[in-house]
Amino acid sequence: MTTISRRLAISLVLVAIFAPSAAVAADKPREIRIDWATYNPVAIVLKQQGLLEKEFAKDGIGIVWVQSAGSNKALEFLNAGSIDFGSTAGSAALVAKINGNPIKSIYVYSRPEWTALVTTKDSKITSIADLKGKRVAVTRGTDPHIFLVRALLGAGLNQNDITPVLLQHADGKAALIRGDVDAWAGLDPMMAQAEVEEGARLFYRKPEANTWGILNVREDFLKEHPDLVRRVLAVYEDARKYSLAHYDDLKQAFIGVTKLPEAVVDKQLKERTELSHSRIGAPQRDSILAAGLALQQAGVIQPSVDVKAVLDNLIDDQVPLPTN
Repeated sequence: MTTISRRLAISLVLVAIFAPSAAVAADKPREIRIDWATYNPVAIVLKQQGLLEKEFAKDGIGIVWVQSAGSNKALEFLNAGSIDFGSTAGSAALVAKINGNPIKSIYVYSRPEWTALVTTKDSKITSIADLKGKRVAVTRGTDPHIFLVRALLGAGLNQNDITPVLLQHADGKAALIRGDVDAWAGLDPMMAQAEVEEGARLFYRKPEANTWGILNVREDFLKEHPDLVRRVLAVYEDARKYSLAHYDDLKQAFIGVTKLPEAVVDKQLKERTELSHSRIGAPQRDSILAAGLALQQAGVIQPSVDVKAVLDNLIDDQVPLPTN
């Protein structure tokens, strides 16, 4: 064998040995983009403690954090490919899926009562019926919006019986306090802040109509990087368990981000947030399905849509979680 032939043979062997690992390395993303939100306290702990950064440092994968101001924003970011993981309400994810957003719901980060219908302390509004002809601030595409639609439906009203004022959550709260609207489909922590600091009243509450806090992933990301998704969920689970066991640390992390007083934070986290769930199972499915069917009855979702089939396509409960 000539010197050139020997060199060629050695080169081919080296390519055979290293090409597969090089292909895998090239396949890994340079960064994982994930959201955090004040309605998702587990994400705040995850971000503050740098748990994902530690997990993926050995892979050379960076973590990019993006704040979502509401489910609608998280879903917009997911649809645009601006983030890979986004936290929303389950009902909001379902509506987005019906509208063609390519996402999968893979994890439960909380069972909240994060929304109710709110008015000012001096308002004469005491029931859903009193909203007829009134201006109501709401953030379209979020659990508070869906909660409002279902509340109206239950009282024999619909969205045409009110004047919706479309604002992001924080702006809705400000509009209520200024007197620009008569009521607001609230969201914590802004809702808790309005109660504690402004004496706002939650005149309609229905905890079971608050759909679960759900973590979603882009379908393409899940298909291309299932192992990375599994690792993200494992770290998310560590943060959830830590938050559940260390309330004071959770509260301080939340205060550090929001700058809200303890009384407001305790109202949201102690009174209206449960962190003892992680897997998407029958209770979550039933809650989201009930919301979808109610929206269909209210005319928000077209009659031709098979809501249960879309829900089945939305949820991916096959990504394993740690059992310890």
